[in-house]
Amino acid sequence: MKRSWNTLSQQSNGMYAVADFERAAYRLVTEQVLYASDARSRSAYHLVEAYLEDFASALDPLGIRLERNAHHRYVVALPKRGEGTPVRLDETLLLLVLRQRYDEGMKQGLVEELGEVVVELPDLQEAWPALTGRPMPEVGALRALAATARRWGVCRLVEGEPDDLQPFHLVVRPAIVDIVGEQWLHRLDQHNLGGGGPDAEGDPDGDADTLDAEDDHAAA
Repeated sequence: MKRSWNTLSQQSNGMYAVADFERAAYRLVTEQVLYASDARSRSAYHLVEAYLEDFASALDPLGIRLERNAHHRYVVALPKRGEGTPVRLDETLLLLVLRQRYDEGMKQGLVEELGEVVVELPDLQEAWPALTGRPMPEVGALRALAATARRWGVCRLVEGEPDDLQPFHLVVRPAIVDIVGEQWLHRLDQHNLGGGGPDAEGDPDGDADTLDAEDDHAAA
């Protein structure tokens, strides 16, 4: 570690306590992404931004590297060895589909001010089976998957208005590009070629996560 939290606290002239540095480091490890635009993570983001090298040095022994996106104002913690928390098949498919929709939104110039891309349910209902060969999960299951993706900092669910035809829509966040990299997209291609379908050899029920390679997980 380059400088101790105690040293940094003293040098901040009372602006930050040791506990502030500890909480920010813990949030980087557990939440993976801190956005300046989010009210609940804004203070932690600014602290990490101000002492980025010190936080990077503190997390390096844990096998975690930090990336800062100055344009969209977020900091993401990524495993240096590409390993992380195991991801279920349905979670993996959601991440892959959302990454594909994000890329498509970028190509079409549909990126909003904070670097986010809105994915409406009809669009998701069409894209999911086309990309994965599986039906999209029911609304309740999709809500649960979106909650998991939110914890990884790649998606947020926005409830619809009472008179809307769809109950909610998903907003894909820019850190998905860092977390769901190009090798993930290759895995989607492999899945479409028959490697991960419910009828795949050795996986008659489709329960085995053939996309869940040991060296490529989403969460740090």
